[in-house]
Order: sequence, then C-alpha cells, then structure tokens
Amino acid sequence: MFTGIIEEIGTVREVGAGRLKIAAETVLDGTRTGDSISVNGVCLTASNIERGTFTADVMPETLRRSNLGQLHSGSRVNLERAAAVGSRLGGHIVSGHIDGTGVICSVRREQNAVWITIATKSDILGLIVEKGSVAVDGISLTVAEVTEEAFSVSLIPHTGDVTTLLSKCVGDAVNLENDVIGKYVKRLMEKTEKKGLTLEFLQENGF
Repeated sequence: MFTGIIEEIGTVREVGAGRLKIAAETVLDGTRTGDSISVNGVCLTASNIERGTFTADVMPETLRRSNLGQLHSGSRVNLERAAAVGSRLGGHIVSGHIDGTGVICSVRREQNAVWITIATKSDILGLIVEKGSVAVDGISLTVAEVTEEAFSVSLIPHTGDVTTLLSKCVGDAVNLENDVIGKYVKRLMEKTEKKGLTLEFLQENGF
C-alpha cells in the first residue's frame, strides 16, 4: 500500500527479460529483498538489491496494463516505498495496481500552476470525480475537472519539481489508478442493482 507521495526520481539502468534495474537512493533506505516499491505507480517487488540499485521482475499483465514496457535505459521514474503503519497519509490510499493508461492531450500553465489534461478509457473515467483523488504515474493528485473524454489535474510547483510529470509531453502515456474506495462502491452498487437492497444483502456484505 502506498500514499502517492513520491519520495524520489530514479533512473532505469537496464531493461530486459521481464526485469527492470533501477538506480535509486532514498527508497533503498531500510528496504530489503521482497519489499514493495512503487515504480511509476506500479507495485513491484524488489527481487535483488545492490548498492545504489534494485531489480524488479515485471510480468506480462503488468506490461499490458501500464507504461512500463515503454521504459528504456536512462528513463526517469517516480519511486515510493510502501507506507509504514502509523505514518502520515499525505496523499490517498494507492494500491499500486494500475487500472490502465491515459494519454496526455494538453499541458498549459496558469500562474504558478500547470494544468495537465489526460484522455483515457470510459471505464476509468467513470470512477473519476471532480475534487476526488487519482494516481497518475504513482502521484496522488486531486482531479480539477472531468469531461466525457478526459480529466484534468493542476500541479503545484513542488509536485512538478519532485516528480517526472512535467517532463512528459503531449502524446505520452501515463499510468492511472482509480481511487480504491470508488471501485468498491461501484462494485457494491452493481451487486445491489442485480439483487435489490434487502436486509439479507446488507448482512452478506458486512452491514
């Protein structure tokens, strides 16, 4: 489990044979083999840790769902260690399980902020709400605007400085993860529509 507050930007050193080797510093502090690290919002397991680098396996399903297959040696990636029990939840609950990708369709500056608009599939957009939370390449962001085809976020200077998002260009793909609470609400509502809201249904679902 993560918070979407990026700890550092790492650099991909090697890509191949279903593995990524990434140079990092901060996220390796206290990290052991088998621990989880969010890479551009994707929860990966550190299978090997050496001084200044870690290696993670990437399975085909992850490559299908995310933009990790587009990485190459020299790519910069957002990194975050798994949240510790008792730590501050500065962003929102992020599982690291990517729902799909979106494509940046516009970038514009408004005084000290930068607006980024991202187009994506209707099933992902259906769980995005204005002023709600969304993880973009692992970054916890507040949704500023939603349309039928895209959503927009507005970045403060700090977020732009400590993440890779402002280095992206129009047409680039980004990883997206919907708010997990919204997913459960949607699932519950779907079951409710099929069965009807009864006392038995509520008891079956823990109410």
